[in-house]
Amino acid sequence: MRILVTGSSGFLGGYIVGELLNRGHEIVGIDNFSKYGEVAKQHDTHPKYKLVRGDCKDAALMESLCNDCDLIIAGAAMIGGISYFHSYAYDLLAENERILASTFDAAIRSFKAGRVRKIMVISSSMVFESSTVFPTPEGEQLRSPPPLSTYGFQKLAAEYFARGAWEQYRLPYTVIRPFNCVGVGEGRALADIEVVSGNVKLAMSHVLPDLVQKALKGQNPLHILGNGSQVRCYTHGRDLGRGIAICVDHPAAINEDFNLSTTRQTTVLELAELVWRSVNGDRLPFRVVNDPPFAYDVQHRVPDVSKAKKRLAFDCEVSLEETVDEVVSWCRQEIEGGRL
Repeated sequence: MRILVTGSSGFLGGYIVGELLNRGHEIVGIDNFSKYGEVAKQHDTHPKYKLVRGDCKDAALMESLCNDCDLIIAGAAMIGGISYFHSYAYDLLAENERILASTFDAAIRSFKAGRVRKIMVISSSMVFESSTVFPTPEGEQLRSPPPLSTYGFQKLAAEYFARGAWEQYRLPYTVIRPFNCVGVGEGRALADIEVVSGNVKLAMSHVLPDLVQKALKGQNPLHILGNGSQVRCYTHGRDLGRGIAICVDHPAAINEDFNLSTTRQTTVLELAELVWRSVNGDRLPFRVVNDPPFAYDVQHRVPDVSKAKKRLAFDCEVSLEETVDEVVSWCRQEIEGGRL
Protein backbone atom coordinates (compact mmCIF):
# COMPACT_ATOMS: atom_id res chain seq x y z
CA MET A 1 0.00 0.00 0.00
CA ARG A 2 0.87 3.67 -0.18
CA ILE A 3 0.40 4.89 3.39
CA LEU A 4 0.33 8.40 4.82
CA VAL A 5 1.81 8.55 8.35
CA THR A 6 1.24 11.81 10.21
CA GLY A 7 3.80 12.64 12.90
CA SER A 8 6.20 10.34 11.05
CA SER A 9 9.36 11.82 12.59
CA GLY A 10 8.11 11.49 16.16
CA PHE A 11 9.23 8.90 18.69
CA LEU A 12 6.61 6.24 17.93
CA GLY A 13 6.23 7.48 14.34
CA GLY A 14 9.80 6.47 13.57
CA TYR A 15 9.18 2.90 14.67
CA ILE A 16 5.92 2.75 12.68
CA VAL A 17 7.51 4.00 9.46
CA GLY A 18 10.50 1.67 9.80
CA GLU A 19 8.30 -1.39 10.26
CA LEU A 20 6.01 -0.48 7.36
CA LEU A 21 8.99 0.01 5.05
CA ASN A 22 10.35 -3.38 6.11
CA ARG A 23 7.04 -4.89 5.01
CA GLY A 24 7.31 -3.37 1.55
CA HIS A 25 4.82 -0.52 1.85
CA GLU A 26 5.42 2.86 0.26
CA ILE A 27 5.28 5.58 2.90
CA VAL A 28 4.55 9.30 2.79
CA GLY A 29 5.37 10.96 6.10
CA ILE A 30 4.35 14.40 7.26
CA ASP A 31 5.86 16.20 10.25
CA ASN A 32 6.42 19.81 11.25
CA PHE A 33 9.27 18.98 13.66
CA SER A 34 7.57 21.01 16.37
CA LYS A 35 8.54 18.70 19.23
CA TYR A 36 12.20 17.84 18.78
CA GLY A 37 13.26 20.16 15.97
CA GLU A 38 15.10 18.67 13.01
CA VAL A 39 15.64 14.96 13.58
CA ALA A 40 17.13 12.35 11.26
CA LYS A 41 15.79 8.82 11.01
CA GLN A 42 17.67 5.84 9.62
CA HIS A 43 15.04 5.35 6.92
CA ASP A 44 14.97 8.98 5.69
CA THR A 45 16.85 7.99 2.51
CA HIS A 46 14.83 4.82 1.88
CA PRO A 47 13.65 4.76 -1.76
CA LYS A 48 10.07 4.03 -0.70
CA TYR A 49 9.90 6.86 1.85
CA LYS A 50 8.92 10.45 1.12
CA LEU A 51 9.02 12.96 3.98
CA VAL A 52 6.93 16.10 3.67
CA ARG A 53 7.70 18.94 6.05
CA GLY A 54 4.34 20.47 6.83
CA ASP A 55 1.55 21.01 9.31
CA CYS A 56 -1.37 18.60 9.48
CA LYS A 57 -3.65 21.58 10.11
CA ASP A 58 -2.95 22.71 6.53
CA ALA A 59 -6.19 21.49 4.94
CA ALA A 60 -5.06 21.85 1.33
CA LEU A 61 -1.80 19.99 1.98
CA MET A 62 -3.55 17.18 3.82
CA GLU A 63 -6.12 16.78 1.07
CA SER A 64 -3.40 16.53 -1.60
CA LEU A 65 -1.50 13.94 0.43
CA CYS A 66 -4.61 11.89 1.22
CA ASN A 67 -5.64 11.83 -2.43
CA ASP A 68 -2.40 10.02 -3.22
CA CYS A 69 -2.60 7.36 -0.49
CA ASP A 70 -4.53 4.18 0.25
CA LEU A 71 -4.47 4.39 4.04
CA ILE A 72 -3.78 6.97 6.76
CA ILE A 73 -2.14 6.42 10.11
CA ALA A 74 -3.07 9.45 12.22
CA GLY A 75 -0.25 9.76 14.72
CA ALA A 76 0.51 13.48 14.74
CA ALA A 77 -0.20 15.16 18.07
CA MET A 78 1.22 17.25 20.84
CA ILE A 79 2.43 14.60 23.28
CA GLY A 80 4.79 14.43 26.22
CA GLY A 81 5.39 13.08 29.68
CA ILE A 82 3.45 13.78 32.82
CA SER A 83 4.87 17.30 33.35
CA TYR A 84 3.71 18.08 29.81
CA PHE A 85 0.09 17.39 30.79
CA HIS A 86 0.26 20.17 33.38
CA SER A 87 2.22 22.70 31.33
CA TYR A 88 0.08 22.50 28.18
CA ALA A 89 -3.35 21.48 29.46
CA TYR A 90 -5.27 23.69 26.99
CA ASP A 91 -3.01 23.23 23.96
CA LEU A 92 -3.09 19.45 24.30
CA LEU A 93 -6.84 19.60 23.88
CA ALA A 94 -7.26 22.40 21.36
CA GLU A 95 -4.26 21.82 19.13
CA ASN A 96 -4.72 18.07 18.93
CA GLU A 97 -8.38 18.51 18.02
CA ARG A 98 -7.39 20.84 15.18
CA ILE A 99 -4.82 18.35 13.90
CA LEU A 100 -7.31 15.50 14.05
CA ALA A 101 -10.20 17.40 12.46
CA SER A 102 -8.03 18.46 9.52
CA THR A 103 -6.78 14.89 9.06
CA PHE A 104 -10.26 13.36 9.18
CA ASP A 105 -11.73 16.02 6.88
CA ALA A 106 -9.11 15.20 4.26
CA ALA A 107 -9.51 11.45 4.78
CA ILE A 108 -13.29 11.61 4.38
CA ARG A 109 -13.06 13.64 1.18
CA SER A 110 -10.48 11.23 -0.23
CA PHE A 111 -12.58 8.23 0.80
CA LYS A 112 -15.66 9.68 -0.92
CA ALA A 113 -13.53 10.19 -4.03
CA GLY A 114 -12.58 6.51 -4.00
CA ARG A 115 -8.93 6.78 -2.87
CA VAL A 116 -8.35 6.34 0.89
CA ARG A 117 -9.65 2.98 2.13
CA LYS A 118 -9.14 3.26 5.90
CA ILE A 119 -7.84 5.50 8.68
CA MET A 120 -5.92 4.23 11.70
CA VAL A 121 -5.96 6.37 14.84
CA ILE A 122 -3.10 6.20 17.33
CA SER A 123 -4.93 6.69 20.62
CA SER A 124 -3.43 6.20 24.09
CA SER A 125 -3.71 4.12 27.22
CA MET A 126 -4.63 7.42 28.90
CA VAL A 127 -8.22 6.92 27.75
CA PHE A 128 -8.30 4.45 30.67
CA GLU A 129 -7.02 7.09 33.11
CA SER A 130 -10.06 6.76 35.39
CA SER A 131 -10.56 3.02 35.02
CA THR A 132 -10.67 0.79 38.10
CA VAL A 133 -10.80 -2.50 36.17
CA PHE A 134 -7.46 -4.32 35.75
CA PRO A 135 -6.35 -5.70 33.40
CA THR A 136 -8.33 -3.13 31.43
CA PRO A 137 -10.10 -4.48 28.33
CA GLU A 138 -11.16 -2.69 25.19
CA GLY A 139 -14.57 -1.12 25.78
CA GLU A 140 -13.82 -0.10 29.35
CA GLN A 141 -13.25 3.48 28.13
CA LEU A 142 -17.01 3.58 27.48
CA ARG A 143 -17.90 2.32 30.95
CA SER A 144 -15.42 4.10 33.25
CA PRO A 145 -15.53 7.82 34.17
CA PRO A 146 -13.91 10.09 31.58
CA PRO A 147 -10.16 10.80 31.80
CA LEU A 148 -9.17 13.58 34.19
CA SER A 149 -6.36 15.05 32.09
CA THR A 150 -7.08 17.05 28.96
CA TYR A 151 -4.63 14.79 27.10
CA GLY A 152 -6.53 11.63 28.03
CA PHE A 153 -9.86 13.30 27.27
CA GLN A 154 -8.65 14.38 23.83
CA LYS A 155 -7.38 10.90 23.01
CA LEU A 156 -10.82 9.56 23.89
CA ALA A 157 -12.29 12.18 21.55
CA ALA A 158 -9.96 10.91 18.81
CA GLU A 159 -11.62 7.52 19.09
CA TYR A 160 -15.01 9.17 18.73
CA PHE A 161 -13.77 10.91 15.56
CA ALA A 162 -13.13 7.46 14.10
CA ARG A 163 -16.50 6.10 15.16
CA GLY A 164 -18.29 9.21 13.90
CA ALA A 165 -16.59 9.10 10.49
CA TRP A 166 -17.68 5.48 10.14
CA GLU A 167 -21.26 6.11 11.27
CA GLN A 168 -21.79 9.08 8.98
CA TYR A 169 -19.48 8.43 6.00
CA ARG A 170 -18.66 4.71 6.28
CA LEU A 171 -14.91 5.43 6.43
CA PRO A 172 -13.40 2.23 7.90
CA TYR A 173 -11.09 2.65 10.89
CA THR A 174 -8.84 0.94 13.41
CA VAL A 175 -8.06 2.42 16.82
CA ILE A 176 -4.71 1.53 18.40
CA ARG A 177 -3.88 2.15 22.07
CA PRO A 178 -0.14 1.85 22.75
CA PHE A 179 0.86 1.39 26.38
CA ASN A 180 3.96 3.22 27.64
CA CYS A 181 6.12 3.21 24.54
CA VAL A 182 9.85 2.94 25.31
CA GLY A 183 12.94 2.76 23.13
CA VAL A 184 15.65 4.99 21.70
CA GLY A 185 15.33 8.36 19.99
CA GLU A 186 13.33 10.25 22.59
CA GLY A 187 15.46 13.37 22.83
CA ARG A 188 15.01 16.73 24.49
CA ALA A 189 11.72 18.28 23.41
CA LEU A 190 11.85 21.94 22.41
CA ALA A 191 8.86 22.94 24.54
CA ASP A 192 9.51 20.78 27.59
CA ILE A 193 9.77 22.68 30.86
CA GLU A 194 13.16 22.21 32.49
CA VAL A 195 12.84 21.05 36.08
CA VAL A 196 15.29 20.10 38.79
CA SER A 197 15.16 16.49 39.97
CA GLY A 198 17.60 16.30 42.84
CA ASN A 199 20.92 17.62 41.52
CA VAL A 200 20.05 17.03 37.84
CA LYS A 201 18.21 19.37 35.49
CA LEU A 202 15.89 17.61 33.08
CA ALA A 203 13.48 18.56 30.33
CA MET A 204 11.02 16.01 31.70
CA SER A 205 9.79 13.63 29.03
CA HIS A 206 9.06 10.06 30.13
CA VAL A 207 10.11 7.97 33.09
CA LEU A 208 12.66 5.64 31.46
CA PRO A 209 14.87 8.22 29.69
CA ASP A 210 14.61 10.52 32.71
CA LEU A 211 15.78 7.80 35.10
CA VAL A 212 18.58 6.83 32.73
CA GLN A 213 19.81 10.41 32.43
CA LYS A 214 19.88 10.85 36.20
CA ALA A 215 21.80 7.62 36.73
CA LEU A 216 24.29 8.40 33.97
CA LYS A 217 24.87 11.89 35.38
CA GLY A 218 25.82 10.39 38.72
CA GLN A 219 22.75 11.10 40.80
CA ASN A 220 22.91 9.07 44.01
CA PRO A 221 20.45 8.38 45.54
CA LEU A 222 18.13 8.28 42.52
CA HIS A 223 15.12 10.61 42.62
CA ILE A 224 11.76 9.14 41.61
CA LEU A 225 8.30 10.67 41.49
CA GLY A 226 5.96 9.43 44.21
CA ASN A 227 6.51 6.29 46.24
CA GLY A 228 7.51 4.19 43.22
CA SER A 229 4.56 1.81 43.42
CA GLN A 230 2.99 3.10 40.18
CA VAL A 231 2.49 0.15 37.83
CA ARG A 232 3.08 0.35 34.08
CA CYS A 233 3.60 -2.02 31.15
CA TYR A 234 6.65 -0.68 29.30
CA THR A 235 6.35 -1.67 25.64
CA HIS A 236 9.16 -1.33 23.13
CA GLY A 237 8.53 0.80 20.05
CA ARG A 238 9.60 -2.07 17.79
CA ASP A 239 6.81 -4.22 19.19
CA LEU A 240 4.29 -1.40 18.86
CA GLY A 241 5.40 -0.67 15.30
CA ARG A 242 4.94 -4.34 14.44
CA GLY A 243 1.48 -4.48 16.01
CA ILE A 244 0.37 -1.34 14.19
CA ALA A 245 1.71 -2.69 10.90
CA ILE A 246 -0.29 -5.90 11.37
CA CYS A 247 -3.47 -3.81 11.64
CA VAL A 248 -2.85 -2.11 8.29
CA ASP A 249 -4.23 -4.94 6.17
CA HIS A 250 -5.56 -7.48 8.66
CA PRO A 251 -9.29 -8.15 8.06
CA ALA A 252 -9.90 -8.59 11.81
CA ALA A 253 -8.77 -4.99 12.41
CA ILE A 254 -11.57 -3.33 10.44
CA ASN A 255 -13.67 -1.06 12.70
CA GLU A 256 -12.01 -2.44 15.82
CA ASP A 257 -9.89 -1.11 18.68
CA PHE A 258 -6.87 -2.84 20.17
CA ASN A 259 -4.72 -2.46 23.26
CA LEU A 260 -1.11 -3.06 22.20
CA SER A 261 1.20 -3.77 25.10
CA THR A 262 3.47 -6.16 26.89
CA THR A 263 1.80 -8.06 29.71
CA ARG A 264 4.74 -7.53 32.06
CA GLN A 265 3.77 -5.30 34.99
CA THR A 266 6.58 -3.16 36.41
CA THR A 267 6.59 -0.62 39.21
CA VAL A 268 8.54 2.61 38.86
CA LEU A 269 10.76 1.41 41.71
CA GLU A 270 11.51 -1.84 39.86
CA LEU A 271 12.26 0.10 36.68
CA ALA A 272 14.56 2.45 38.58
CA GLU A 273 16.54 -0.49 39.95
CA LEU A 274 16.88 -2.03 36.49
CA VAL A 275 18.25 1.29 35.24
CA TRP A 276 20.59 1.58 38.22
CA ARG A 277 22.02 -1.92 37.70
CA SER A 278 22.45 -1.33 33.97
CA VAL A 279 24.43 1.86 34.63
CA ASN A 280 26.31 0.96 37.83
CA GLY A 281 26.26 -2.84 38.08
CA ASP A 282 26.74 -3.95 41.68
CA ARG A 283 29.48 -1.46 42.56
CA LEU A 284 27.02 0.98 44.18
CA PRO A 285 23.99 0.21 46.37
CA PHE A 286 20.62 1.14 44.91
CA ARG A 287 18.96 3.95 46.88
CA VAL A 288 16.09 6.30 46.06
CA VAL A 289 14.57 9.59 47.19
CA ASN A 290 10.83 10.04 46.75
CA ASP A 291 9.83 13.38 45.22
CA PRO A 292 6.23 14.68 45.26
CA PRO A 293 4.19 13.16 42.39
CA PHE A 294 2.25 15.04 39.73
CA ALA A 295 -1.54 15.15 39.92
CA TYR A 296 -2.10 13.00 36.82
CA ASP A 297 0.34 10.26 37.80
CA VAL A 298 -2.03 7.30 37.35
CA GLN A 299 -1.19 4.61 39.90
CA HIS A 300 -2.20 1.54 37.93
CA ARG A 301 -2.26 1.09 34.16
CA VAL A 302 -2.39 -2.52 33.01
CA PRO A 303 -4.13 -3.59 29.78
CA ASP A 304 -6.01 -6.69 28.81
CA VAL A 305 -4.31 -7.68 25.54
CA SER A 306 -6.21 -10.91 24.88
CA LYS A 307 -8.12 -9.36 21.98
CA ALA A 308 -4.96 -8.48 20.03
CA LYS A 309 -3.47 -11.89 20.78
CA LYS A 310 -6.59 -13.77 19.68
CA ARG A 311 -7.59 -11.76 16.62
CA LEU A 312 -4.20 -10.53 15.37
CA ALA A 313 -1.87 -13.20 16.80
CA PHE A 314 0.14 -10.32 18.27
CA ASP A 315 2.54 -10.72 21.17
CA CYS A 316 5.39 -8.50 22.37
CA GLU A 317 8.92 -9.84 22.00
CA VAL A 318 11.40 -7.27 23.37
CA SER A 319 12.24 -7.74 27.07
CA LEU A 320 12.40 -4.84 29.49
CA GLU A 321 16.01 -5.69 30.38
CA GLU A 322 16.99 -5.47 26.71
CA THR A 323 15.14 -2.17 26.40
CA VAL A 324 16.80 -0.63 29.46
CA ASP A 325 20.29 -1.58 28.25
CA GLU A 326 19.49 -0.15 24.81
CA VAL A 327 18.22 3.16 26.23
CA VAL A 328 21.22 3.43 28.57
CA SER A 329 23.60 2.98 25.63
CA TRP A 330 21.75 5.53 23.51
CA CYS A 331 21.45 8.13 26.29
CA ARG A 332 25.16 7.76 27.09
CA GLN A 333 26.00 8.66 23.49
CA GLU A 334 23.56 11.58 23.50
CA ILE A 335 24.96 12.96 26.77
CA GLU A 336 28.52 12.66 25.52
CA GLY A 337 27.46 14.50 22.36
CA GLY A 338 25.85 17.29 24.39
CA ARG A 339 22.35 16.59 23.11
CA LEU A 340 20.86 15.57 26.47
